[in-house]
This record gives sequence, structure tokens and C-alpha cells, in this order.
Amino acid sequence: MKTPSSFQTDALIAEDIDAYLAAHQNKSLLRFITCGSVDDGKSTLIGRLLYDSKMIFEDQLAALESDSKRHGTQGQEIDFALLVDGLAAEREQGITIDVAYRFFATEKRKFIVADTPGHEQYTRNMVTGASTADLAVILIDARKGVLQQTRRHSYLVHLLGIRHVVLAVNKMDLVGYDRAVFDSIVEDYRAFASSIGITDFTAIPISGFKGDNITSAPSANTPWYDGPALIAHLETVEVDSVAAQEQGFRMPVQWVNRPNLDFRGFAGQIAAGVVRPGDAVRIVPSGKTSTVKAIATFGGDLAEAVAGQSVTIMLADEVDCSRGDMIASAGDPPQASDQFRATLVWMDEEALKPGRGYWLKLGTQTVTATIQPPEYEIDVNSLEHLAAKTLGLNGIGVAEFATDRPIAFEPYAANRQLGGFILIDKFTNATVAAGMIAFSLRRADNVHWQPTSITRDDHAGMKNQTPRVLWFTGLSGSGKSTIANAVEKQLFLMNRHTFLLDGDNVRHGLNRDLGFTETDRIENIRRVSEVARLMTDAGLIVLTAFISPFRAERQMVREMLPQGEFIEIFVDTPLEVAEGRDVKGLYKKARSGQLKNFTGIDSPYEAPENPEIRVNTVDMTPDEAARYIIEQILPLK
Repeated sequence: MKTPSSFQTDALIAEDIDAYLAAHQNKSLLRFITCGSVDDGKSTLIGRLLYDSKMIFEDQLAALESDSKRHGTQGQEIDFALLVDGLAAEREQGITIDVAYRFFATEKRKFIVADTPGHEQYTRNMVTGASTADLAVILIDARKGVLQQTRRHSYLVHLLGIRHVVLAVNKMDLVGYDRAVFDSIVEDYRAFASSIGITDFTAIPISGFKGDNITSAPSANTPWYDGPALIAHLETVEVDSVAAQEQGFRMPVQWVNRPNLDFRGFAGQIAAGVVRPGDAVRIVPSGKTSTVKAIATFGGDLAEAVAGQSVTIMLADEVDCSRGDMIASAGDPPQASDQFRATLVWMDEEALKPGRGYWLKLGTQTVTATIQPPEYEIDVNSLEHLAAKTLGLNGIGVAEFATDRPIAFEPYAANRQLGGFILIDKFTNATVAAGMIAFSLRRADNVHWQPTSITRDDHAGMKNQTPRVLWFTGLSGSGKSTIANAVEKQLFLMNRHTFLLDGDNVRHGLNRDLGFTETDRIENIRRVSEVARLMTDAGLIVLTAFISPFRAERQMVREMLPQGEFIEIFVDTPLEVAEGRDVKGLYKKARSGQLKNFTGIDSPYEAPENPEIRVNTVDMTPDEAARYIIEQILPLK
């Protein structure tokens, strides 16, 4: 049972918490990252900031002192890096691997800081931390100067649109606080920074270990330095959300809120600008217009909402607007396009597959995007543009891409939230790349869909059939072409309108310029799928006989067609049986090394997991397989 004194204590604690929250509620927030090379002292610096801002609880401090003794700190009472390095592997190796986010506050501002790893193989983690940052603290070990990873991270900071940069020359205590060392490092960095477009930065000599020039008090060890301490500078930097309010109004729709028939609102976070009831707005990409009827929040309606706020907007008219659309100023709407030029930072161990469909997520929009082979890859050390056919892990390159429908966007240089996107592998759901849109391609604005009088349904109705794509897939020698030919013969006798696209035949004309690399195979299937779709628009039943070894490309074709019109037929023949037939002598050439990238030998075949139809040519003749397939697809109308 609680005593009166315990109740009083709880009340006092609650009052302290309420007072603390009230004091910090209206403070501005600065998000920043620390980056640089390995062992430049990033984690130590953040630990020092947390310690000096009194953001460590007593039990945390006791655990920190114990851990510092256990991990050995060469006489240092506290190892501040242990406050941030949370993974066991990090503590064991004394390095940062993951991105660690920490919160702290001063009397003037709140902060969220991301401690990003220094190793090159964790560049993707650094990009993740930088994607939402307003400022970057780039640390340099005063003993080592500007290193390769310093250049890499500086380039990424500029590429990702971070406008505020602090050059923190750390470990000045280990060089005797020598001004000449500091000045030399600053000049070296300035020369590199100007070459990549960083025209302004703030250089501060610090010691995370000793605390020099970290807090507001100037260090007596650097009397020659008359600039701000790190905390003082961080407290006065203008955050990007202030600048965002000066742009045109944009709000990506996250959710259509309709709890009853009397309320219909569009919820989302305002990405730019200011909105008020009565403002004229436009829905992008549809172009429909309306006016703002009200701005609703949990606490009541607002007379005004600004960038960074999450609100529900009610419109005066019943316009078509859904998740992924953007509500924007009617007189200054964002662009909408389906073809772009962008910079990609590849973040996956499996390289970019040009021509393959990836999920592209930009704000609340998710579409399918196909990436063209890169125009070039960027060497971040020399800034040289290198020829490239793909991008590997941590590669940075410029490429064009197309989406399956128009999306609303702003160039990344104008708005990071509306111009930055991620690519997601459709099968693994792994985030494989981060991208920054430079601009939409002019040809996208000059090409429009031409309406035609005779529709797809008209073509199909005249032929008295439902269009379909019968997609035969299997190893070379499995019997795809033979069975597909037999199926077409039976359909022809049934007075059905068909066309057979065979893998070898299309390589004599349409795809004669393609080889058998993985990229060429993807492009081969992309072209065939476009042709097949056009033929179904004409009302035909299309049969295709291609190895089509990758599930992603077969799924791409499925997504291009109306539901139920794509029928995947797996000609399931074991490799040893297909190789035993070897009608064309291709397996023999592949085994001898004369034929590279041959499916089943030195290139993979990804068998269908849930095909609509599966036939086994070991137990069935081609005619039996054809009759079985016909039975499965009936009725044809």
C-alpha cells in the first residue's frame, strides 16, 4: 500500500515531467549526422554531447562507467562512444556498424543525431542516416587529415542535399592543439569541397575526449580560434523546415479518411508551403481542382497549416483523390511525369538489373519502375565519370528510368521529400537503392496516349474470344516450342484467333541486337511482353515460347495485363532430360565453354512457384500436353 509520501513523490515527478515536456514542446528541432572515416571519433563526440547536455540517467551512467572499465579506455574514466555503439559487434571492435539515433536538448533547441558508420561497406547505412538530416558534422582525425572516406561522405552529403556542413577537426589534443595542423586540414578540405559544390562550411577544432569547443564555453587550449563552439553553432543553424514553408503548398495524400457519409478528408503531412481554408488547390497528377473547405486535426480545425504538420484536409468538391495523389497550390502545382533522369546510390549486394521492374516509393506513391543501363558511374575520389552497364554495392551513378504511370514530383534540389525515392526488390522486399530525381525527360512531355475509336473490347468481341497470353517457360530443350505449336494448331481448328511468338524467331528480327547476358535476357522479355500486350489489345490469344529464366520478368508481364489474362505454363523438364535431348547442340557448347550464360549451366533458371498450368514432358507427349492445356483454359469466351 502506498504511503502519503510516496503519492507526493509521484506527483512531484509527474510535475517535473510535465514541466520538462512543456519547456521543450515549442523548441525547434535540428536533425544532424556525424560522418567521416573509421575511428575519427564520431561516437565519442555524440556521447560527449549527451553527457554535457545532462541526457544520461544515473543508471545509464553507472553502466557506462562499468562498461568503460571492462572494455579498457587507456586511463579514460568514461568511454563516451559506448553510449552510442549499441551492437555487441560494435563494442567488441570499437567501431560503428549500424546507424544509431540519439535525442538530446539544450535550452535553445532539440536535436536528433545519427551516428553513421565510417567503413566503406556500410555506406548504405550512412545514406540512410543522411536522408532526413538538416546538417552534417564531418569529423577528421587531426593526425590523419582528409582521407578517402572523408571525401566519399562529403560527396554523399552534398548529393543528398544537406545544406549545412560542419568540419569538426577532432583529436586536437593529440597534436598539441597546433593551429598550423588545423589550418592545413581546413585548406585541404576546402579545395576538395569546392570541387564537388560545397561552397560554405564551418570549421571547428575540437576534442571529443577532452571536451574542447564542444559546449558553449570557448576552450583555453585554442586561444587562436575565435569561432563558435559546436553546440552554439548547432543551436543557431536555420532548419530546412523553415525554408520549406516559403515554397508552394504540397501535401502527399497518405490516407483518405471517411468515417461516415458526412465526412471525407485527405490526411497527410505537408511537404512544403502553407495552406488555409478557401485556398484553391489542384490534385496531381489528375489535374482536378477544388478549394480547401477545412483543415482538421485531433485538437480541432486550423486557420492555417504549414510544412511539417500532419493534417486532414477537406475539400469543397467531390473530386477523385486517393493515396499517392498530391494536393497542391492550384496556381503552382508540382510536375507529373513517367520518365526521369536521376542519381542512384545502390545499396544492395545484388547489382542493378537494367530493364527489371522494381517498386519505386516516392512519398506516398508506389509504382513500378524500370531502370535503364547507367549513363555513367561516379568515382567519388576522382569525380571521374566511368562507363558502366550496372551498379554494384555502394555504387553511385546517373541513369534514366520510367514508371508505369505518371507520378507527382519535384526535382530533388528543390524539395528532398518530393524528389527523393527508394527502389524495392519486388521479390525480397529489400530496399536496393536510394535515388534523387534531377528532372523529367522532355520526351515524356511530348508523347501522349492517342485515343482510338475501336477499343480493346471491340477487337475481342469481333473475334468472339477473351484475349490471353499463354506464357510457356522452361529450360532449353524442355519442349516449349513444340507444345506451344501444338496448342496453337488445336486453337486454330477451334476457329480461335492466335499468334505464336517463339524465342528463336524474334531474335532474327525484333531482338537481333540482344545477346544472352542477364541484362539482355531481361530486355528480351521486356520487348516481347510489350508486343504481347499490343496483340491482346487486338483481341488475340498470344502464345509465347521463351526460356524467360527470371521470375521478376514473368511477374512483370503478368502485371501488364488485366487479371486472369496471363497464364503461366511451366514445361517442367529436368535438366538432365533437356540436356539429353540437346536438339540444337547448345548444351554441348555450353559444357565446353563455347557458349556463355547458358540457362541451367552457368546462368540460373528460376522455376515458377505457382504456375497456372504445369506439364511434364517426361510422362506426356507434346500432343497430350497440348490437349491438357486446352482443357485447362476452357472455356475460351
